[in-house]
Amino acid sequence: MTAPAPERPTVVLMPAPQRTSRIFTPAALDRLHAAFTVVDLEDDDRPEALDEVLPEAFAVIGQPDLPRERLLAAPQLAAVCNVEGNFFPNVDYATAHERGVYVLGCGPAYAQAVAEHALGLALDLARGISAEDRAFRVGREHYVADGNEGSVLLSGARVGLLGFGNLGRALHRLLQPFRTEIRVFDPWLPASALLEHQVIPATLEETLSRSQFVFVLATVTPDSEHLLGPDQLDLLPDRARLVLVSRAAVVDYDALLSRVAAGSILAGVDVWPTEPVPADDPARSLEGLVFSGHRAGGIPAAFAQIGEMVVDDLTQIQRGLPPVRMQVAARELVGRYRNRPVTGPATA
Repeated sequence: MTAPAPERPTVVLMPAPQRTSRIFTPAALDRLHAAFTVVDLEDDDRPEALDEVLPEAFAVIGQPDLPRERLLAAPQLAAVCNVEGNFFPNVDYATAHERGVYVLGCGPAYAQAVAEHALGLALDLARGISAEDRAFRVGREHYVADGNEGSVLLSGARVGLLGFGNLGRALHRLLQPFRTEIRVFDPWLPASALLEHQVIPATLEETLSRSQFVFVLATVTPDSEHLLGPDQLDLLPDRARLVLVSRAAVVDYDALLSRVAAGSILAGVDVWPTEPVPADDPARSLEGLVFSGHRAGGIPAAFAQIGEMVVDDLTQIQRGLPPVRMQVAARELVGRYRNRPVTGPATA
């Protein structure tokens, strides 16, 4: 007699603002359905839909509101897989930790894509690539050495990283062939952890004042909001290149753009206080600025990796093992984040 198949735990799928088809390849979705009973609420707009299934849910894929009462109504819940990319204050993290529920984020899926984009912005700022493209289109291009007076090499340059989490480490790997001298400011990491990566632990002031290229990779907390204000930006060497690819709130934009306008800083910016950027924003006329519209991480390869990570980690947890691919919401840190949802077509 054939033994009955083991019961498959219930997984609730409600990935908004993502779409299932964007973050799960057909193969990953097949794996999810093979291992779990999937309750698909992606297009179910009923307010009560989640509450109906929570009592039997093993995991939720998405980022719905999960206050304490909802978490307590889900006695079998083991994981919440956030597939947007930010840890928001819509989850009672204390109750989740108290009940042993993993709250997981997909941030690591974006790290490589964002790091490569950041490197591209830095190279553009070093060599004026997009500036010359714009000049060519209006008949004002330069040839050979003309127009290269302000060009610099990234190779051998002094580089500063503000933040050394998933993104900082991905970028560090990309920078290694350039033989750069890298200083890192990250108050959440001990100096020994940075030294293991062969970077120089430094204060914010040291990192800014001694770096020709600065990559802003920090998340938003009460301590990092407007981390780079007028006084900090004035520490940068003349004509330093600043690349911002993490969170807009880390930088005082008025101060940054005024220095770009004055020619003391060149900047490549992927995140903006208001997106889309208003049509009359003065940033649109700045020659020392390379614009990017929050495009660094949202590419097909990164989205597809999210689904793979979700299935891998839910399988781990089902086997009684800890997750290994997604980012675990740390009890000590998650309450400090001040992230807001990404708007616009990036997650539509």
